Amino acid sequence: MSRIAYVNGQYVPHRHAAVHVEDRGYQFADGVYEVIAVRDGRLVDLAPHFDRLDRSLGELDIGAPMPHASMSFILKEVVRRNRVTDGVVYLQITRGVAPRDHQFPTDTTAAMVVTARNAIPKMAQREAGIGVISTSDIRWKRCDIKTISLLPNVLAKQKAVEAGAYEAWQVDDDGYVTEGSATNAWIVTKDGEIITRQADEAILSGVTRLAVMALAERDGITLIERPFSLEEAKAAKEAFLTSTTSNVMPVIEIDGSPIGNGHPGTTTRSVSELYERFANSD
Repeated sequence: MSRIAYVNGQYVPHRHAAVHVEDRGYQFADGVYEVIAVRDGRLVDLAPHFDRLDRSLGELDIGAPMPHASMSFILKEVVRRNRVTDGVVYLQITRGVAPRDHQFPTDTTAAMVVTARNAIPKMAQREAGIGVISTSDIRWKRCDIKTISLLPNVLAKQKAVEAGAYEAWQVDDDGYVTEGSATNAWIVTKDGEIITRQADEAILSGVTRLAVMALAERDGITLIERPFSLEEAKAAKEAFLTSTTSNVMPVIEIDGSPIGNGHPGTTTRSVSELYERFANSD
């Protein structure tokens, strides 16, 4: 069965899906996106994704192309038409089509694209743990907006791939870890506290991050939002990362140095189990 995409009001074969050459997303990366997990054909944590989408659109002064109810129907329909059981659905909204000029056009209609695909669960990596490298954070100063302008993230991820690592943790000018190229970063202290950077303009507050924070609080796990340095991360008892596509992933190595005993720790496993139960619930 061929894949199906939604493009500006039409469901079309994925291989024929296209946007106009003067779409501002293509010309200027003038747009935002969301990636939503699909479990057993069901969208996971859709409301927080819509909340973040609304915030990103508002920060860029892009009008939503339709209400949440209509958007939700389209997301579910694309999932259904592509027979996605466990995977992701991708939603992108740009300012629309206009003659190329840096200033905002006054008469555009927001453009919307939706795709979906099945994904192979990363069970082996989650069981064994993964390595990350560190790299300088060269991104712009509004990383809290989930914009499609991702070139610095792409460069960071490529460095990780070339180094044989799963992810790159980006480090600011003061030596503090901000986040990964597509994930949020966490450590576990020797006292069993889980630490993640507070949500500010230096990071994107992930939906999985928010879910893990709520689950940890409910389960009585001490959680602290604050910056942590690369050196503190390397000396941590445990480390892990979170995202829609990675869920909760144990980090057992940073820049070639083992974290703790070099294996996924008990706190990370507990957090992962809490999140799995949550994501698989109705």
